[in-house]
Amino acid sequence: MGTAAARMVGGSKVYGTGDTEVRALDGVDVEFERGRFTAIMGPSGSGKSTLMHCSAGLDDLTSGTVHIGDVELGDLSERDLTLLRRDKVGFVFQAFNLIPTLTAEENLTLPLDLAGRKPDASWMVNIIETVGLQDRLRHRPDELSGGQQQRVAVARALVSRPEIVFADEPTGNLDSITGGEVLDFLRGAVDDLGQTLVVVTHDAGAAAMADRVLFLADGQIVDEMSNPDADRILDRIKAIGG
Repeated sequence: MGTAAARMVGGSKVYGTGDTEVRALDGVDVEFERGRFTAIMGPSGSGKSTLMHCSAGLDDLTSGTVHIGDVELGDLSERDLTLLRRDKVGFVFQAFNLIPTLTAEENLTLPLDLAGRKPDASWMVNIIETVGLQDRLRHRPDELSGGQQQRVAVARALVSRPEIVFADEPTGNLDSITGGEVLDFLRGAVDDLGQTLVVVTHDAGAAAMADRVLFLADGQIVDEMSNPDADRILDRIKAIGG
């Protein structure tokens, strides 16, 4: 278990009761290994986002356990859970969620500023170089392209050196070329910075950038693929009804 940045054991999430009951997750066991890029795929309603939200501590399981590193989330108070998410988990969403009045650099360091912490100087340099926006740090979001804004959002998720970064459709609002730039950056964060990354996506091309792909259907992991490529991913998605 020491290699897992996060793990779920027997994870179930049930909404509603009786005739309206929906099992969004149904007894999921999964580990996200340190320093690896995992993609999560599956048909609409398969439980992808629920798996991500519960693994990240954004939502509670109905039953089962979730750990970030060695910490079981179910044992934490709401305050301690908030602190753990701030310090140990990074988040990237479709919407860039940048503050329009702040520069790129100010947006990037915002989580640390809110925590009253200074960024590690050498890590910050690494992040900025990996982002490739050294000459855009003083620009506000409306002066940046969509791809540049999303790279700032990804860098913001990395700057606190989290145990793990969860990204929900991070290229969903981007054109294919810009999305490719962001995916290259995410891949670089894993390869060059040793980051652990979990990405929910419906895009086989995006998933093909990962080290492994998990396939969900009806709230269960029904298959996984190592060293994926887009054609194999599409064939697998078709086979499970995606």
